[in-house]
Amino acid sequence: MSVEPAPRRERVTGEPRRVRPLPRYRAQSEIDEQTALGGAYVRSLIRSQLRAGLTAFAFLALLAGTLPLAFAALRSATAVWLVLGFGAYPLLTLIAWWYVRRAERNERDFARLVEGRPAP
Repeated sequence: MSVEPAPRRERVTGEPRRVRPLPRYRAQSEIDEQTALGGAYVRSLIRSQLRAGLTAFAFLALLAGTLPLAFAALRSATAVWLVLGFGAYPLLTLIAWWYVRRAERNERDFARLVEGRPAP
């Protein structure tokens, strides 16, 4: 009786694996390629920024438009300066603060959309 040796085991390997780059999110590629959908995303950002700007301008116009009426009603130079110093400038600062916060929120929401992260 002849004893045959057991066949030797062979190691089978494939090609070395390459690290694939992460695929870009669709919205970002749509914007980069300037497709119709990418244009819609950008127009949406521009529209929301324009809406914030026009709202801030409307409040500014309302504030500036009512100042002459307040001055006519007060008829005192001291009261006029008090309205300007303690009434108008804080309101202007409040309008500017609101506008900056709104614009930053619009940009943050747009960046989330482009990166594919869900809204909080």
